[in-house]
Amino acid sequence: MTLQKVAVLGSNGQLGFELQQTVADGVELLPFDRSMIDLHGLTQEILSSVLPNDIDLIINAAAYTAVDKAESESEVAYAINADAVGVLAQFAQSRGIKLIHISTDFVFDGESSTPYSIDDPINPQSVYGASKAKGEALLFEHCPDAICIRTSWVYSTHGNNFVKTMIRLMNERDELGVVSDQIGSPTYARDLAEFIWQIKELDTKGIMHFSNEGIASWYDFASAIYLLGKAQGLIDSDCTIKPIKTIDYPTPAKRPAFSLLDKRYSDLERSVPHWLSSLSSMLAFTNQ
Repeated sequence: MTLQKVAVLGSNGQLGFELQQTVADGVELLPFDRSMIDLHGLTQEILSSVLPNDIDLIINAAAYTAVDKAESESEVAYAINADAVGVLAQFAQSRGIKLIHISTDFVFDGESSTPYSIDDPINPQSVYGASKAKGEALLFEHCPDAICIRTSWVYSTHGNNFVKTMIRLMNERDELGVVSDQIGSPTYARDLAEFIWQIKELDTKGIMHFSNEGIASWYDFASAIYLLGKAQGLIDSDCTIKPIKTIDYPTPAKRPAFSLLDKRYSDLERSVPHWLSSLSSMLAFTNQ
């Protein structure tokens, strides 16, 4: 059997890690971390020299994700989240390679009261969101048949993320204030990875949305982490979780107050899990 060759950029990130853990049958996965392909200053020549000629699919799981830092490092954020995506798109288009790119709920302004559809107008409120929106535009300008998956609140057993930070702080402190007026849906990177392995076989293109099912605030998310973390022995001290408002926790970058994504899939082999179920699964992996 001839294996499909899939290059994963950002292989050491949360999603890149989970793509390697869940690799689909019939796939030869070629991982490329930042030391091998750095999106900052990416060129066609670099891609040509590093990627094999017989690549079937490129999954771009690499990004500049330091949301607050991007406000003072806009040049770097745009170079990685926008310019490099354009280079990747041109490379894929010129060689007939399928391309899947990951984007974010931050392209929306967060002022909706209903889940954002793929057709809703974007209106990013931060440098990070604007750089990702520009990346989306360059992606389809240069590679019209590409797939762009917007996701939100990603976490994993690998790397730095909200879940792992909360567990650490809950073991260190008696009390934590967590924002309760930002609404979205947490996304387990493993579920996103399995979704990607499914859609790579579908005859589809354009923008898609993926997150776990269900609705939560960051406070809801933190409360669930505490209860499940205690139950699984990951948190061994008592910590009070208190809801606070966004205005009480100022950050350099504005966060969307509402970032639920409208997901409509009729041809997936497996249903999308609820975020509570996936959080429990992730913590069980952490506890192994």
